[in-house]
Amino acid sequence: MSHRLRFLSNPTRHLFFTGKGGVGKTSIACAAAVALADAGRPVLLVSTDPASNLSDVLGTAVRREPTAVEGAPGLSALNLDPVAAAAAYRERVVAPYRGVLPDASVARIEEQLSGACTVEIAAFDEFSRLLGDPQATAGFEHLVFDTAPTGHTLRLLTLPTAWTDFLASSPLGASCLGPLAGLEKQQALYAATLAALADAERTTLVLVTRPEAAALAEAARTSGELRELGLANRHLVMNGVFRACGGEDPLAWALEEQGHAALASLPADLKELERTDFPLVPYAPLGVPALRALWREDEAASWAGPRGGTRPSSRTAPNAANLDELVERIAAAGHGAVLTMGKGGVGKTTIAAALAFALADRGHPVHLSTTDPAAGLERALDGSPPEFTVARIDPEVEVARYRSEVLAEAGAGLSSEARGLLEEDLRSPCTEEIAVFQAFARTVAEGREGFVVLDTAPTGHSILLLDAALAYHRELGRQSGRVAPEVHALLPRLRDPGFTKVLLVTLPEATPVNEAALLAGDLERAGISPFAWVVNQSFTPTAVTDVVLRARRELEGDQLSKVARLAARFAVVPWQGKAPVGREALFQMASIPWRNEPQAKES
Repeated sequence: MSHRLRFLSNPTRHLFFTGKGGVGKTSIACAAAVALADAGRPVLLVSTDPASNLSDVLGTAVRREPTAVEGAPGLSALNLDPVAAAAAYRERVVAPYRGVLPDASVARIEEQLSGACTVEIAAFDEFSRLLGDPQATAGFEHLVFDTAPTGHTLRLLTLPTAWTDFLASSPLGASCLGPLAGLEKQQALYAATLAALADAERTTLVLVTRPEAAALAEAARTSGELRELGLANRHLVMNGVFRACGGEDPLAWALEEQGHAALASLPADLKELERTDFPLVPYAPLGVPALRALWREDEAASWAGPRGGTRPSSRTAPNAANLDELVERIAAAGHGAVLTMGKGGVGKTTIAAALAFALADRGHPVHLSTTDPAAGLERALDGSPPEFTVARIDPEVEVARYRSEVLAEAGAGLSSEARGLLEEDLRSPCTEEIAVFQAFARTVAEGREGFVVLDTAPTGHSILLLDAALAYHRELGRQSGRVAPEVHALLPRLRDPGFTKVLLVTLPEATPVNEAALLAGDLERAGISPFAWVVNQSFTPTAVTDVVLRARRELEGDQLSKVARLAARFAVVPWQGKAPVGREALFQMASIPWRNEPQAKES
């Protein structure tokens, strides 16, 4: 086994790969799965990400059922599909009541099971079946889980305890999921899932990160939370470690120094973990041969050949802008909501903070907020005193507020038994999703008086939030007896291009661009037209001469051309030698002009 994958020398049955979006979880998870399969061990690779890109990385169309991966004998892969899982779950719960209860009662149960809570528990059921039922995966020696970005994954890993506790404390049978009989049957499975997660002999949590301050801070926080959950067997993978190839490329040396500085101040929670480093590679790790090259040094050399020697003839379409030009268009409306959306790790938070500074600088009242469970606004602002208000939609705070409001309004005048049912219902883990949704609607409404800039959660989590809007209307009405005006107005506001500007943030790489394109399609189907795309961290406008960075720049040409075809307008933000944190750096990020030619002559 290559030294890069020495953590697989004695692998546990279950391996979870998690971390901040954009750090390379999927690539590393897929490379590890290929390595195990190459060693003759049957492997099932599972994505729990609602916005999975396994198909892109593996070069094989991955479906809901185990699919053999081309070019990797012994490896199969599947995507957990939350929507399909919810449909199957609804049918499993409702079927016993058909022909027994009146049609109207069955229809009420189906209505109750149409919410996003059902999507969550159904996806969790699928996850639990794979982890807690040995018969479901009897043909595989190892299960490799490619998980959603950190915040969503921590939510998933806490659900076994949350639902087990809820079932144990709900003797009255009330639930946002309707009859609890379907859940009670799963209690043994949930207990087995908990046992498997906590057993260091069976489960390894692989924290994937990059040598960047924000990614390391989130990895440290995640490591601590996993330890508190009882998941002690953790390993650290440092991906994208960059070493300059000599020469006089100031950007290359700046990037190397950034990495050195980040690793020198490695958080204590990460220092205690065994660590494996992967280099920044000069190729896109797509397809089984490229994935093998990530850990096979003999193959890596052939993939790292002279791919960066020439600049592509077509830099990009001439309609590329910079952030400042987008801000001018947004500011013209005088008020509204600006949402940054996209794959985890593409820089949504940084772009949102830059936009907030730029709008405030033009004299507009601005509120900057986030729906991301793993928020990084504090790191982006870096202590800078903003000229606007800053807040985070905190799930714990919102749940407490929501429960208090419902009990005060809907619970007033109820009998002790009815109030007990309501209190029991509000203890459901699904209540968090409903409370956060209501806070999201309330925050968007603030755009009536000025600008609200919302840094949203990674793609899959955000789409589930938006897709569930009508279902949440019903759920809010069921629990509280009323629906707030902000919730009623949310979808019309999101669909109004004069009020809401959605910016799709991406990187000039195949997977983030493909995911942004899928997100754009999902938004269009919901009646929401993206205002613009922002291509972040691009080498194309720079004059890099380092062989690895030049190769990375060459790969960007096709992706920028694709964005130009898909976007009504788009901006390009160059890679910078210094991390864009703090007021001055964010202002500079917004105003860097796009250059269609190199900034300096290359050697």
